[in-house]
Amino acid sequence: MSATVVEAETATRRPSLWEQAGCRRGVLTAVGIFALTRIAQLLMLAWLGHASGDGDSLRSRLLVWDGGWFLRVAVNGYPHGYTYGANHQMEGNELAFFPLYPMLIRGVAALGISPQTAAIGVTWLASIGAAVALHLLGTTLHSKRAGWALVAICCTAPVSVVLSMAYSEALFLALVAGMLAAAHRKVWWAAGLLGLGCALTRPTGAAAALALAVAAIMAVRESRTKAWQPLLAAAVALAGVPLFLIWVGLRVGDPSAWFRIQSAGWGTSFDFGSSTWTFLRQTLSTGDGWVPVSVALILLVALAAAGVALAGKPWLPLAVYGVVAMVLVYGQAGFYHSKPRLLLPVLLTLLPAAVAAARARPRVAVLSIVAWAAFGLWYGAYLVAIWPYTL
Repeated sequence: MSATVVEAETATRRPSLWEQAGCRRGVLTAVGIFALTRIAQLLMLAWLGHASGDGDSLRSRLLVWDGGWFLRVAVNGYPHGYTYGANHQMEGNELAFFPLYPMLIRGVAALGISPQTAAIGVTWLASIGAAVALHLLGTTLHSKRAGWALVAICCTAPVSVVLSMAYSEALFLALVAGMLAAAHRKVWWAAGLLGLGCALTRPTGAAAALALAVAAIMAVRESRTKAWQPLLAAAVALAGVPLFLIWVGLRVGDPSAWFRIQSAGWGTSFDFGSSTWTFLRQTLSTGDGWVPVSVALILLVALAAAGVALAGKPWLPLAVYGVVAMVLVYGQAGFYHSKPRLLLPVLLTLLPAAVAAARARPRVAVLSIVAWAAFGLWYGAYLVAIWPYTL
């Protein structure tokens, strides 16, 4: 083979995602951006926690609310039935929480460290993985700069504080971003395993599985060669959420057990957006608390951002995942102040800003992201240190 032919093949070879992302330097830059956001967030959380004067340590703030539920699953396992209060009314219990995150906590704790430290450690490791996956996803969809911008914008969004806490958002974000990146590059074995991980981490894993199914159908329509690979990957991911719900039903002896536990413990049920609409209408017309008003504005801005993203005709599987995930968030009843947290891994709402930052002049992009980060990091720290209700 002549040197000319070799040079021609090299010139036409599609660069790997690793090369497009800037190899080790590019990925380490993404991790560095993430690390800066976490340091800034923890400093704000420590400052606000000290100002509140309640005596809680920084570590205890990272383990509150859902963290306690996950730790109970990790340490004690799942109960075998419903839980009832003193008045014989059904209450929420650990069966409402999907298993992958507590399983990882238990596995790390088996190394000889406390479950609390294991929970925080798993979250932080998953957050690093999320930063890498976000950078790879932004790069494969748009450009290396878009990947960095997506990391910065996502990790400083309002309520991104959960990326430092004993919550499952960090793990889910790493898995869903990795799944989408793998599917876009047609690495089906990785996409299927990551999709299954999504489905065993949060109920919105069903939206991720549907996105992978769309990617698989697109791949099969493009080429029938080895069509079993994308179809098998989609089938594996699609099985995750139903399998867990069936397992809960069999454990309790009631096919609708998971839904009944969710409703009893957290008022969560799908009402086609009726409660969300009522919250928005009442808060924006008569609400006088700044946190409810800010949550209402975040919900409206996220809808607008999703509309902008869809107008730009994004990659179809990402659009499907984003739309279905948002329908699940906006369509269900439950604690209104948890909705910004549930929107964090949606990604579709953050794409327009990431693409715009990648195309802008570096100085403009940096100043804009810093301004966004200053609010988002403070907002999340305030909700954990000062706001008295669960996220």
